[in-house]
Amino acid sequence: MNSGKSESRTQVLIIGGGPSGLLLGQLLGRAGIDNLLIERRSRQYVLGRIRAGVLESGTVELLREAGVGARIELEGLMHAGIYLAAANRGFRIDFERLAGGSVTVFGQTEMTRDLYRARDEMQGPTLHEVDEVRIHDANTTAPRVNFVHGGRELSVTCDFVAGCDGYHGVSRITIPADVRREFERVYPFGWLGLLSPTPPVSDELIYASHERGFALCSMRNPALSRYYLQVSLDDRVEQWSDDAFWEELRRRIPHDAAERLVTGDSIEKSIAPLRSFVAEPMRWGSLFLCGDAAHIVPPTGAKGLNLAVSDVYYLWQALKSHYRDGDDRGIERYSETALARVWKAERFSWSMTRLLHRFPDQSPFELRMQQAELAYLESSAAAQASLAENYLGLPF
Repeated sequence: MNSGKSESRTQVLIIGGGPSGLLLGQLLGRAGIDNLLIERRSRQYVLGRIRAGVLESGTVELLREAGVGARIELEGLMHAGIYLAAANRGFRIDFERLAGGSVTVFGQTEMTRDLYRARDEMQGPTLHEVDEVRIHDANTTAPRVNFVHGGRELSVTCDFVAGCDGYHGVSRITIPADVRREFERVYPFGWLGLLSPTPPVSDELIYASHERGFALCSMRNPALSRYYLQVSLDDRVEQWSDDAFWEELRRRIPHDAAERLVTGDSIEKSIAPLRSFVAEPMRWGSLFLCGDAAHIVPPTGAKGLNLAVSDVYYLWQALKSHYRDGDDRGIERYSETALARVWKAERFSWSMTRLLHRFPDQSPFELRMQQAELAYLESSAAAQASLAENYLGLPF
């Protein structure tokens, strides 16, 4: 390694090149606020990650504000409802009728691709494959971030650090343990996901509760489907052939969907564990946490990406007010404001997970309560309206 240390300065240093870091950088750049983005992985790796993409209207609006909404408008699939199913029969939650809105299905990978393209066009400085990231003096007005890139040690001073580096990143653990509080619920199962170049089985998502476990029918586009099965944490992808996956999916979804299901070879299969997690506070001095660095939700409520985007919205507004108007109220309130929305989304995702999955220690009484809740949802417009309001996304 070159023994000399290179030093530089920027206004906002963003750690993490996923969608939240890229979106924040895009919004700051358009507001004339200098920012440097650093990412541990290569761009190819980031763009190779398979993620969901159910976008709330607020997310779509912010992407449009950032100048990256054109392809979403052209290619995004507007969904005005979802299907809930139990014991192989389902019913529809009508978002437009109940809550006056819709969601947009657009793959997170494609959204990230558009954000990278926009950053390139803006010539926003971006460093990939950085190592040994360390945040210093975060609780002061002059934080500094040291890291290694291309065999050289670099040191960047800045006004603010945005930690968009995920659950395993350095940002959250920079907040001292005696300041940081963490809340977690680890679920005793995972989701086995399969991506297939086949037409979706339904025009809208199907969330299915079954005695054998939960199943979800989703899609990326009209020719690319994404399906999920609840599996044991002891399961391994290698145990599941494509044929075994399709056979099990047919068992769990509504009979009419099972009959029209088009199967094919998988492009990708993976198992993801489920957890609910929140770290407080989301700001410590000049360090801000965004997205998975601060919170994780089970994917049942389609909130993970949207929560990261709402964090970015609050932080972007706060930093814009700081630089343009000398107004620090948004900075001072960032953690409180973001966490208020985070906990409501955590509640919704937790309730959907509890409603639709089979738990290993579930008692007969708890099973009956789960069945009664689904029956009540099917018969109650008020209950459906509450679900629709939360699924569509609470206001930023």
